[in-house]
Amino acid sequence: MASNLDYLDPALLPLEAKVEAFLAAKEDLRKLTVAERNEPTHDANVAASAAGFDQRPPTGSFDQHADELALQHQDAQDAIDRLQQDILALLPTRDEWVKVNLGYGPSRVGAWRVPNPNGSGADYYEVRVVM
Repeated sequence: MASNLDYLDPALLPLEAKVEAFLAAKEDLRKLTVAERNEPTHDANVAASAAGFDQRPPTGSFDQHADELALQHQDAQDAIDRLQQDILALLPTRDEWVKVNLGYGPSRVGAWRVPNPNGSGADYYEVRVVM
């Protein structure tokens, strides 16, 4: 019975906080990816609504929406990379699941060795979460 309640260990609270932040950052990245894919539609809608007006944009202005999305995408990816390194530092083991409490009962987080996709260089660890 005690092993089923190991995920409630207070020592795992920092790991749980990092995993929750990691999941939130992954969701933000997913939303930004969708927004980037819809950027041509957004630009077409802006152009269509501006066509009805007889105004020129201010001197030196340009459409910054795509640039802002790209910067937000890079920031989200950097946050995910940083959180993944923090989680790796907090995990007690590799290639095994660790039970944590993410508010849904026992969830699992682990770091698994993944071969380098380029075929060269060292393998790396990928953080995986099961809720």
